[in-house]
Amino acid sequence: MKQAARPRRSGGGHRCRRRGRSPAAAGQSGASGTAGRPAKTVPVRLIAVNDFHGNLEPPTGSSGRIVDETGTTVDAGGAAYMATHIKQMADANTTLVAAGDLIGATPLISAAYHDEPTVELLGKLGLEVSAVGNHEFDEGYKELLRIMKGGCHPVDGCSPAGKWRGAEYDYLGANVRFKKAPEVPAIAPFSVKRINGVKVGFIGLVTATTPSIVTAEGIKDLTFVEEVAAANRASKALRALGVKAQVVLVHEGDQINAGQSPDACSVVPGAGSRIAQGVTPEIDLVIMGHSHQAYICKVKDPAGQDRYVTQGSSFGRVLTQFDFQVDKRTGDVVRSSVVADNRVVTRNVTPDPEIAAFVQTWKDRVAEVANRQIGTITADITRTPAASGETPLGNLIADAQLEATTTGGNAQVALMNPGGVRADLTFGTDNGVVTYGEAFTVQPFNNLMQVVTLTGAQLDALLEQQYQVNRVLAPSASLTYTVSASAAVGSKVSDIKINGTPVTETQQIRVAANNFLVGGGDGFTVFTQGTDLWSGPLDIDAFVAYFGAHSPVAPPATNRITVAP
Repeated sequence: MKQAARPRRSGGGHRCRRRGRSPAAAGQSGASGTAGRPAKTVPVRLIAVNDFHGNLEPPTGSSGRIVDETGTTVDAGGAAYMATHIKQMADANTTLVAAGDLIGATPLISAAYHDEPTVELLGKLGLEVSAVGNHEFDEGYKELLRIMKGGCHPVDGCSPAGKWRGAEYDYLGANVRFKKAPEVPAIAPFSVKRINGVKVGFIGLVTATTPSIVTAEGIKDLTFVEEVAAANRASKALRALGVKAQVVLVHEGDQINAGQSPDACSVVPGAGSRIAQGVTPEIDLVIMGHSHQAYICKVKDPAGQDRYVTQGSSFGRVLTQFDFQVDKRTGDVVRSSVVADNRVVTRNVTPDPEIAAFVQTWKDRVAEVANRQIGTITADITRTPAASGETPLGNLIADAQLEATTTGGNAQVALMNPGGVRADLTFGTDNGVVTYGEAFTVQPFNNLMQVVTLTGAQLDALLEQQYQVNRVLAPSASLTYTVSASAAVGSKVSDIKINGTPVTETQQIRVAANNFLVGGGDGFTVFTQGTDLWSGPLDIDAFVAYFGAHSPVAPPATNRITVAP
């Protein structure tokens, strides 16, 4: 399908908008002047989204439900529904912004085409500016530049829509720098938009932990500096340009107490709070992402002023609306005027027909791939952990990865990170049929399988790291060991065996894992000590091949790790 011509922008305005001011904005003091005097302030509205992760279709299962303002769990999300809500929320003074992870870890409808459908969709919705998230780097920095600037994929070529024209919105990353020149930004640090006649500066940040949670090779030339310092530097540059109304879009956030209204402030302080409280008082709003939580809070900035800090859940289930006044004389936000509201993207509205048609087009394009049967299962295979931390699905993936890396890589054991397992396999009503699309939903990252040699002592140290980073790796059936619940961290693991034979400290062991883990991802730095690196198939291809060889597949037992007192 030929891509539509890119519409012209008009000073950062939102294309999905209605004429006239919103009731909330119009009701603010000083918005319209008195006794014929000119208005002293003007209203601005922002609508924010975060962690969309390419959910063009309504997300399913728990990923497609959320607790609303009344405490009721409702179905939420879906691009066509989101478009309708944006149109209902927007007025003539509105700009759509985002806080990262718009792409990466996406459903097949987007991932099959390197997320070009998602980026095009967000342009259609009128997105103007977004922070980069860690998942924007899933395919590496060079691929992110292609997504931003255009051009066909260097390996897979052009999508069915033709040559990719690039994102219609700005990606920002003030703390993303080049290793060899750390003063030089690798991503634009900020962007200035004119909204309702006033300038608003947006500063983008991504979590400084990005190097530990994305594949090392793709960001080998980058460094991710501390967020507060980077934000303050960008804020100073904006002020030098005369831009005093400033908003941070940061891909970092906090956890919350579960089951709360999306408008509640039930935050458990963490990295998000540190940033929100630490950035310069010149910054008026902090819009967050990354932790997939919904909250609206006020914190004190370093000058003791109230500052709103928000996040809007994930997968397009919540949109955050901000209304505030900007003083026309000073160009700054009137802090006392700021109002924030998390709006659930319910599915009880009429889906936007243009966006629904767009999503259907890509659904049709990917259907042949998605609907291909790869095998069958005998029962649900889930991510529900046993007392040991193992899960049936994690163990199954580890078995598949070992089988795919034995020939060529000489792998003896395989380990799978739990964060890479993104959905359950359910038996359903089709006699346990598993499609490629379902398998891809389980493992959407297109990681490369690799094998390295570790000594027995290093394998022991690697398994001990699980209890330092609080992530239990799924082991292949060839690997067993005991963990002591009461032992001190660093001394928990014992009785490591491979195929029933005890492991010695000096033994050379070939260990398979995806390239994310082999690069030290999730804090498993012992992997980087491995030698004799071998690279094999993609993880999804290993999973598919396993189903082809072993269907019907039964849920594996979770008895590979023995828990002792």
